Amino acid sequence: MTVPAGALAQAIRQPERQARLARLIRQPTTDVVALDRVDATNVGRLLAASRTIDVVDAHVVICARRARQQVVTSDPADLQALDPELRLVTVGGSSVGPGDGIV
Repeated sequence: MTVPAGALAQAIRQPERQARLARLIRQPTTDVVALDRVDATNVGRLLAASRTIDVVDAHVVICARRARQQVVTSDPADLQALDPELRLVTVGGSSVGPGDGIV
């Protein structure tokens, strides 16, 4: 499982409601991905091409494409605007946390 670091930061804003997420990110099979130089460049290009502005959402898309994974999200509309072909699993608003991006 891949978790972009920015998406983790958004989701963990209410840690008392995120016990399952906290357990997930401690698993050896979970990879928390930083926004490095290469990903930042790809995120900027994706934002320019899609004429959108959410860096975290764009990083989620970049990570999902690279890992060929589906995305678990509570807010699919912004991700679909970035990549209509992205495979999404939509969950209730607080199941994953505010924001989106568990890849």
